[in-house]
Amino acid sequence: MKDSATYDWFEPLYANAAGDASQVPWALPEAVPYLTNWLQGVEGTGKSAAVVGCGLGNDAEALAAAGFEVTAFDVAKSAIAWAKQRFPNSSVNYVTADLFNLPAGWKGAFDVVFEFRTVQALPVSVRKEAIAQIATLPKPGGTLLMATYTRPSEALNDGPPWPLSASELAEFETLGLKIIKKETFKKKEGRFGDRVQIEYQAPNQ
Repeated sequence: MKDSATYDWFEPLYANAAGDASQVPWALPEAVPYLTNWLQGVEGTGKSAAVVGCGLGNDAEALAAAGFEVTAFDVAKSAIAWAKQRFPNSSVNYVTADLFNLPAGWKGAFDVVFEFRTVQALPVSVRKEAIAQIATLPKPGGTLLMATYTRPSEALNDGPPWPLSASELAEFETLGLKIIKKETFKKKEGRFGDRVQIEYQAPNQ
């Protein structure tokens, strides 16, 4: 179970940034390339999508631009307020919500779920629970897209973030999600070089 230190630091980080995105370590200037590439040729009209730990909203807006009805949530109320300010005419439903206490109506509710580096920001002690919660979001047969740093062993670095191990990633499959496409790659720049992008399909039942 999570304790008060699990993600209490997210809210002050966003609040203290005071509108300066350069003060948010994981903020990107645009939607994550993995998501925008996946969305090429995808028609989201009539379908729903969720963004886990949506931050400043770029990924949610990319999904909305593809036609999806998007729910984007973050535990930090300042992040949600910031996203709404950035996109005042957005169709996205930006919500302050706790991954460990999701609204009951969200479970099994989304055709597409996008998770970008949220789990890796959480302590290992709550990671299995976080993964289990994310796995409840897609509809039967729905899609979960995730991108994260990875680590080659169970040994942990000083974090956050703490890249995911192979055994932690395997939790998604243990929960019944099937890997449709997986890409591992390395980047020389940045603190962590090992990365993975995975498209999962939720079980049909």
